[in-house]
Amino acid sequence: MGDVTIDETMRGRDRMLAAATHQAVDVTPVWFMRQAGRCLPEYRALRKQHDFMTVARTPELAVEATLMPIDRFGVDGAVLFADIMLPLEGMGVEFEIRPGVGPVIANPIRTRADIDRIQVVDPEEGTPYVLDALRLLRSELGGSAASLGFAGAPFTLACYLVDGRSSRDYPRTKAMMYGEPELWQALMDKLTDVTLRYLVGQITAGADAVQLFDSWLGLVGAETYAEKVAPYTRRIFDGLRGVAPTIHFSTGTVQLLQQIAATGPDLVSVDWRLPLDAAWTVMGPERGIQGNLDPTLLMAPWPVVEAATFDILDRAGQRPGHIFNLGHGILPETDPDQLARIVELVHGQRHG
Repeated sequence: MGDVTIDETMRGRDRMLAAATHQAVDVTPVWFMRQAGRCLPEYRALRKQHDFMTVARTPELAVEATLMPIDRFGVDGAVLFADIMLPLEGMGVEFEIRPGVGPVIANPIRTRADIDRIQVVDPEEGTPYVLDALRLLRSELGGSAASLGFAGAPFTLACYLVDGRSSRDYPRTKAMMYGEPELWQALMDKLTDVTLRYLVGQITAGADAVQLFDSWLGLVGAETYAEKVAPYTRRIFDGLRGVAPTIHFSTGTVQLLQQIAATGPDLVSVDWRLPLDAAWTVMGPERGIQGNLDPTLLMAPWPVVEAATFDILDRAGQRPGHIFNLGHGILPETDPDQLARIVELVHGQRHG
């Protein structure tokens, strides 16, 4: 794709892919994490008819939920309705998603025998419904928005697997990581292998770009990250290089930004704890940035949201490689009209 002039208008998919590969865009692309639901009344109506896992496992329903924010907000990216826990099913790990609790694993992974029982499978076998949904989504979108796949990063998946449910500290996981390094390596090796296969399968099925969610990464310090986590993250991004654009997501990881960037994603999603331009200085110009509006700001009056949005755009300075997003997911109490106004505002600032 050549340089974009102010007189040209791109479609959402082209805009997202250009930004993800550090090329010029007509306007900054925008999408929101957890946009496929939560604050949308049409999504709540869908969930009254079907539980979460039924929607996630049924391609037609997953695509219906995925398209809701495209129709409502006009965002440039359509992130597939799914859950980071889905690949664990094919690995032989039973879990449930409990409302208000999150993922719960009845038989956590604690021993060598537990790890040995985990199966390494291809996504065609383990999560065929995710691939079917992505094929359907790609055909439904045309070029109106980029189709975004995602997966949980090995460290975050390990947190759920070892502790068995959400926790503030994941003490059992960290105890294994620090005290049983051979077990930790065996578990992370398997999770890394499955995650890489899963993301390659998503791209083959139609995902234009993929995001790796390391939701609990803020629990570790720099030395621990370098030794116990980063090598596995790097292996995934190495395996995806040249296949499709990649995004790394974490939160509460200001202390790790430079190391995260060094693992090789095309873009790093940063939260609101560090101004966008300061984060870019830390990571270097070769990485793009996704972010970084505080989602709680969306509960404030529009002038506050507008000022914060302009501040982020000003800090980005129309540099190639910026995708506007939140620093975390949309809160359920958010007024959908606020999101629509943000998209309109961002798309109204022409590059040139």
